[in-house]
Amino acid sequence: MLLRYFYDEKLAHASYMVGCQQKGQAFIVDPMRNIEPYIEVAEKENMSIIGALETHIHADFVTGSRELAHRFGATMYVSDEGGEDWQYQNLENIPHQLLKDGDQFELGRLTFEVMHTPGHTPESISFLLTDGAAADKPIGIFTGDFVFAGDIGRPDLLEKAAGMVGTADAGAKAMFKSVQRFKELPDYLQLWPAHGAGSACGKALGAVPSSTVGYEKQFNWAMKFDTEEEFVQSLLDGQPEPPYYFAVMKSVNKVGIELIKNLPELQFINDVTMIEQLINEGHQIVDTRSTDAFSKGHVKGTINIPFNKAFTNWAGWIVDYEKLLYVLTTPAHMEEILIDLRSIGIDQVVGYADVDAMLSQASSLDSYENVSPLEAKTMMEQDGVALIDVRNLVEFNEGHIEGAQHIMLGTIKNRLKELPNKKLIIQCQAGARSAIAVSVLKAKGYHNIVNMSGGYSKWRKEVQESIVVNN
Repeated sequence: MLLRYFYDEKLAHASYMVGCQQKGQAFIVDPMRNIEPYIEVAEKENMSIIGALETHIHADFVTGSRELAHRFGATMYVSDEGGEDWQYQNLENIPHQLLKDGDQFELGRLTFEVMHTPGHTPESISFLLTDGAAADKPIGIFTGDFVFAGDIGRPDLLEKAAGMVGTADAGAKAMFKSVQRFKELPDYLQLWPAHGAGSACGKALGAVPSSTVGYEKQFNWAMKFDTEEEFVQSLLDGQPEPPYYFAVMKSVNKVGIELIKNLPELQFINDVTMIEQLINEGHQIVDTRSTDAFSKGHVKGTINIPFNKAFTNWAGWIVDYEKLLYVLTTPAHMEEILIDLRSIGIDQVVGYADVDAMLSQASSLDSYENVSPLEAKTMMEQDGVALIDVRNLVEFNEGHIEGAQHIMLGTIKNRLKELPNKKLIIQCQAGARSAIAVSVLKAKGYHNIVNMSGGYSKWRKEVQESIVVNN
């Protein structure tokens, strides 16, 4: 048996290649949309990719099953559980097999057994894997978003992200039953989840790539409840805000999305006047430089989403899926940026430009001020100044600056009416998210605004130390 692990750090998404070396064939479990890494490993291992297994209709990335089906004629193995509302669509011209609880299918000497594990979503399934060449019992289980290392899948996404009222409580109750069933599995089973630390599909995911059933039974917080009521209350409490794009992903993974080969070629723009015209026409332009560089000078009207590990997440929150998108970046980064944007279904990227060239051509540049916590404190003592905290609600509830108004970064573009008509100080935990928020607000026409460098962490240190010294 061949088992290979693939991990997208920006999405905290894990996928797997499982192959029968005797037959030279492989399946991909929960594939990402960019299938090139699988092809590279398959060629190296002399494997043919003949199947794509999905544990559920994912909400946080575009799956690559349909890409694999188109490229290699791979069969899609997908859930047939959860009822009519949770059926995959547009499979008529794609090789596929619908799966129910207890179903089995084979890849050479490997046997996959389906286990219906609802809770995160109604159709969620897990795959028990048995290597018949070595044993007559399963070696491990692919749990998707059911059980993670140190956590379990959240049941509130359908309600919070897709507006399906009442599904959070029902999902939590279904998850309780699924967890009880999980506890009956043998301790020795290896556990292969679809996500790691940083994913918004849970609230306390561990950073290790895999675990065992026995370890999770002993140390996973969600395994310690004996009553459904306590379990449901604890599971629903403290879940982070789901990114806006999650609702879009649910739809495209259920219905299908355009194949990458059919997407338009990018236009390279070499004139800043065209960028300025696009901004005036209402198009969205993203500058991918660091927040520090952006603050010192940028094309007026552009939004700053730095190209780092958090890029995909904040793009999913901030980019409008209904509008064309243009990117200002270092051209060498554009291919990777395009992969990242397409991984969450942002396919309306139509052009890009060399950001340094655009800055040098612009007749004037916009900028914004960064202030220290002590400077922010002095400003707040004056009339006509408001502090906006753009951290997650959980962070805000754990501690915040007195008088701060909470508007989470990802939601700020849709909550402009809540902003006071005052000079705005924008603050987060360390200064990175607040800088992005400042760029979003400046693009919306807010210019009486500053970013608090160092955020709440530095505020607690600097301001509290100043109070101690002054006393």
